Amino acid sequence: MGQRRDYLAWGACLTFALTCLTLPPTYANFRPGSPWGWRCVNDTCIKEENDAQRSLPDLDTCKLTCAPESVLWPRPTGLVRLGKETVSFLLGGLELRKVSAPSPQAEELARKAFTLFNDTLASLSPRADGDHLSPEGAFEEQVRRHRVVVEVLVVAGGEEATLTPHTREAYTLSITTQAETHTTRVTLLATDFFGARHGLETLSQLVVGDEATGVLKVVTTAAVTDAPAFPYRGLLVDTSRNFVTEAALRRTLDAMAASKLNTLHWHITDSHSFPLALDTLPNMAYYGAYSPRQVYTPAQVRRLVQYAHVRGVRLLPEVDTPAHVGSGWQWAEKEEGLGRLAVCVNQEPWQKFCDEPPCGQLNPALNATYTLLGQLYTHLLDLFPSQHYFHYGATQISVNCWNTTEEVINYLNETGRGREAGDFHDLWGEFQRRARGLVAAASTQVAAGVVRSSTLTAEGRRQRYLDPEYYVIQVTSAGAKEEVSQLTQEGYRVILSDSDAWDLSCGHGDPYGEGAGSCGAYRGWQAMYGDHLAQGKEPGQVLGGEALLWTHQVDDSNLDAKVWPRAAAVAERLWTNPSDGWRDAEARFIHRQRLVRRGVQAERVQPQWCHQNEGLCYK
Repeated sequence: MGQRRDYLAWGACLTFALTCLTLPPTYANFRPGSPWGWRCVNDTCIKEENDAQRSLPDLDTCKLTCAPESVLWPRPTGLVRLGKETVSFLLGGLELRKVSAPSPQAEELARKAFTLFNDTLASLSPRADGDHLSPEGAFEEQVRRHRVVVEVLVVAGGEEATLTPHTREAYTLSITTQAETHTTRVTLLATDFFGARHGLETLSQLVVGDEATGVLKVVTTAAVTDAPAFPYRGLLVDTSRNFVTEAALRRTLDAMAASKLNTLHWHITDSHSFPLALDTLPNMAYYGAYSPRQVYTPAQVRRLVQYAHVRGVRLLPEVDTPAHVGSGWQWAEKEEGLGRLAVCVNQEPWQKFCDEPPCGQLNPALNATYTLLGQLYTHLLDLFPSQHYFHYGATQISVNCWNTTEEVINYLNETGRGREAGDFHDLWGEFQRRARGLVAAASTQVAAGVVRSSTLTAEGRRQRYLDPEYYVIQVTSAGAKEEVSQLTQEGYRVILSDSDAWDLSCGHGDPYGEGAGSCGAYRGWQAMYGDHLAQGKEPGQVLGGEALLWTHQVDDSNLDAKVWPRAAAVAERLWTNPSDGWRDAEARFIHRQRLVRRGVQAERVQPQWCHQNEGLCYK
């Protein structure tokens, strides 16, 4: 029997060997490189075969120099004039010649931003240092000798290095090349550090890595004038429903910087979990985190704040109240005897007491609630300093929860109120007034409070409880244009987060059962790019907008693909507010590939054939 197995094995080997002899030659005779190049015709890169008379550029080089606005994302709002030629250089030929800024802090930040810019160029090609080049030959010598010299000038008056609604974030970029001196000069003039950072981002998008040689190429001439259309350009990331690691948040910040979004609205806590570790209130995370490993320490938070700052992004924290609390608050009654600061926690059936499980909201009848909330706000604003905005959350109160809570009912009776909807909203308004006072006591930096649209922001109530001089309303309702128009007429500033348009969480089914889920179908980048911004009748009242990522079905494994590149489509709408549609932007949406090169696992938006055959994938 053993001899038979040996014969069978020998026969199988012989058959495999004979088969291999008859196969056509593959890798042994594979020709490196490609016969294809791209030619610019009517602002479009056309794929053609190279021949002996010509050598066409690769696709990245063609796209860089072909269309009037190149592959810049988001599209600049002002002048864009780009040369049609490129010059090759090595990473070692890049030099920061000068940084001039009106404050040491702004200068230090600009230098750090240039270091990030240098790292971005290094990622364009694994051979950007030029070690593969032969020391012989005129072309290689020209590449080795070429210098790209950068000067960054922040104008007087741009001392502030923190974002406010009045920060201009504007820049002017100029590129000139002198062949005889082998020098490309880049001058970046900015109104503030943030404008300088954005200008460096634009400059990085005017550089490509050559596919054949691996060297870097930059356009020989350019003039770009740019400033954002809206001062608030945000992305909400929820880290309560599922924990998101520091590394994933860093990738998110990298992609935001590449897309010129400037606010990461960090929805840190909810009724599901309280992952924020606080030195003065350690029991919040001890009782509220999913596990001891799934917490954000103060050191991690401070690192993230600095990481975001040098990338031109503010971290706007949100500890949602008075609803959406539960996990993390149990200790107050259990260990300290402070009473039930959170009520209806995990109450069933949940449909009667909240919009989604688990339930829970603060008890506004106890003074201890405000004492602890004041401690929480003080620590929060210490971790996130220099905040212009403070986000209260302030949404989705369940009247039935408070209406079945003994302490709340007794408090309403004692204060001469009944148990109608208006009485409970009056209690909510009282809570919001006291919360605002706690924020004011914790920080003098906060100038505006943000609340999401809710029954408290409804007509007739908002005028009573929410001062338009202080409050900004984040409109999250579907079809928000009419609501925004009315709010701005009343003097409110608004941030648009239309759930029909910019909710990145939709289209993946119901996390609690069968069906499509509460927010409907998936929206592709084309839908996200649509003109959803409602302009108020008062100039400047619409601060901007924010895309939303609720993490019911998201964690580290799929966060990048859920957000990117769709959030980049929102970013161009908020930066440029273009009058045209997504078709005119499609050729520049290779921004997705740019994000991937920078380590962000953005989802693919079309077959690569479409990328290489521009304009031929249509319906």
